[in-house]
Amino acid sequence: MPAQVIVYTTDFCPYCTRAKALLRSKDVEFREINIETRAELRGWLVEASGQRTLPQVFVNGQSLGGFTDVVALDRAGGLDPLLARDASPSDPAVRL
Repeated sequence: MPAQVIVYTTDFCPYCTRAKALLRSKDVEFREINIETRAELRGWLVEASGQRTLPQVFVNGQSLGGFTDVVALDRAGGLDPLLARDASPSDPAVRL
């Protein structure tokens, strides 16, 4: 099973659009969850990521942060290895 990538977004979010474009440029399949009308997920995201901004990107249950965090990780060479790791059935994101 390839890496499980989940991107939490809202409508009209330019950084969300950029994060999704970055993942698409790497041919990464991801699940997008729009939290525009899902207040219960906003609280969970703050708890899970420690951040209030969007997007929030998770790979195999690990919070990578927002767009600028993901770009910095990519530029440092750390994103591709995470995306190449298979998801484990025990990863929390796999159960979402």
